[in-house]
Amino acid sequence: MEQPTAPVPPPGCPAHQADGRVPLYGPEFAADPQAYYTYLRHYGPTAPVELAPGVEATLVTDYSFALQLLQDSGSFRKDARRWRDLNEGRIPADSPVAPLLAYRPNAMFSDGAEHHRLRQAITDSMGRVDARKLSQTTEQVSNYLISQFGSRGSADLLGDYAKQLPLFVFNELFGCTADIGDRVVFGITGMFDGVNAEQAVGVMFGAIGELVALKRAKPGDDVPSWLMQHPAKLTDEEMVHQIALLLVAGNEPLRNLIGNTLHRLLTNDAYAHQGGLIDEAIDDTLWENPPMQNLGAHYPTSDMEFAGQKLHAGDLVLVSYAAANTGPALTAARQAGSNRAHLAWSAGPHACPSKEPARQITVTAIENLLNKLPDVELAVPTDSLTWRPGPFNRGLTVLPAKFTPVQAVQRPAPAPREAPVRPQYTAPAGGRNERGGMWSQFLNWLTR
Repeated sequence: MEQPTAPVPPPGCPAHQADGRVPLYGPEFAADPQAYYTYLRHYGPTAPVELAPGVEATLVTDYSFALQLLQDSGSFRKDARRWRDLNEGRIPADSPVAPLLAYRPNAMFSDGAEHHRLRQAITDSMGRVDARKLSQTTEQVSNYLISQFGSRGSADLLGDYAKQLPLFVFNELFGCTADIGDRVVFGITGMFDGVNAEQAVGVMFGAIGELVALKRAKPGDDVPSWLMQHPAKLTDEEMVHQIALLLVAGNEPLRNLIGNTLHRLLTNDAYAHQGGLIDEAIDDTLWENPPMQNLGAHYPTSDMEFAGQKLHAGDLVLVSYAAANTGPALTAARQAGSNRAHLAWSAGPHACPSKEPARQITVTAIENLLNKLPDVELAVPTDSLTWRPGPFNRGLTVLPAKFTPVQAVQRPAPAPREAPVRPQYTAPAGGRNERGGMWSQFLNWLTR
């Protein structure tokens, strides 16, 4: 029986159901996750949750215990093949969360020496990305996307901008040809939108396999080629899975970070009167509305007690970055000026290896947009905006904006050799054509 002092469950929360698990899905959770986190704290540092129908987990909501878990690679492991409920057939075959949590042979799902080898290859290769080139690429992509909607005077800053920009930037960093890039865009978009997701994932992995073969035959000045040259000596299969991890893990959080920061800037007038407007807005977003709100899946190596709760070997334990960031324990630290102490980038051996490039892309993307569209403003009432459902991501469905129309960027006429014929990707039967090949269109725009 609940204590009288327990907070009232948020609307739509069946907290009095038989097993007491709180659902982290559905429109009610998406509309106000902080109300759920406030309620979950009454359980203590951890809480019983349901990620999707039939998928149970323990969610760590306390900052200190979240940090302890993320840094304890002896008691908690990342290899999802330890997931007891999956192994014993309790996870529905069509569960929408299983594809993100199920094991793949990449750095995210590995432990110990194997994790160190794969992660070192990733961090060393991403570390070779030139910061100046990254800013230039981001600005080029930004200019291209703005040229597509600038003359209209209105846009969905999520679908027309924040969602596409990271895909294009990463395709450039990874040296994708037009046809491969189009299939990567198609695959990632379909996977996260849930439109022909299984087919989309197949298209993406097929394209990445071709990219690996291409770079084996003809290395370039790009991330896949650097991964191949690394002393870790990755096999082709390892290459495919590390590249897929970088493309997927790099795109979805970036999309949400750009979108959530733009949302904050467009709905809070205070930033217009502060110095360091964009950096301040990004930090506040990472604290209060992080792009990945719950993740960091771990599995206890044995039966144990953690944060006053009994855990069994193979239990699914997740970290709530959003709840930990906004809990009472961090209020004092943030007020004292520790503005980067949040867990939005995770922590420990599996912390985000590319947070600096991610921040640089976000700053450049938002800065260029505001410079090109200085009077941009929200086109709908703030309370009419909706958020994508699901336990992991935190992102809007749309972000309608209006502004004074601007002329498209004029490109100088290229020499004939600078305008090769670019193949266009057409989605397979039953799939979805991504605007006839978005990456191809961008490459053609660059050479016009």
